[in-house]
Amino acid sequence: MTVTPLHQDRAVDADLFRALLRRHAAAVVVITAPGEPPAGFTATSFTSVSLDPPLVSFCLAKTASAWPAVESASTIAVHVLTLEQEHVARTFATRGIDRFAAHGTWRPGPDGVPLLDGVLARIVCRVTQRVEAGDHTIVLAAPELGEHHEDTTVTPLVYHDGTYAHLQRSA
Repeated sequence: MTVTPLHQDRAVDADLFRALLRRHAAAVVVITAPGEPPAGFTATSFTSVSLDPPLVSFCLAKTASAWPAVESASTIAVHVLTLEQEHVARTFATRGIDRFAAHGTWRPGPDGVPLLDGVLARIVCRVTQRVEAGDHTIVLAAPELGEHHEDTTVTPLVYHDGTYAHLQRSA
């Protein structure tokens, strides 16, 4: 294991911070928000926060093209991607394109939030709070509707060490 000392101010420098985070594996989701046009982006910052009451969170840079829609949205949808949906993750991570036109298949859900089909799980949430956090905002949301893939052998798409991967199930 490589040990890197902390700086005098006890803050990890940006390069070390990126290297450390690359070691963390995370599920890949696409988060969508209604708007004109609607917004969607690929994220690995999605997590559960609380079971009682049910809360989830994700982070988004204030400079992201999706931020204006997310900032004003009262409803968002989280789509957990399957291993076969790497192309969806790449589409919603691409800058400067109409992501929904490039993706093709989606439908409007509650409050006009875009819903993607064929995902491992989908959670429609009501935004409850936005918390400023450095150059990002943490969005807290309460799940209101959800559905998941019927086939329990379908695995999620994962992001680790700068690349998309999948989980290997043990026997």
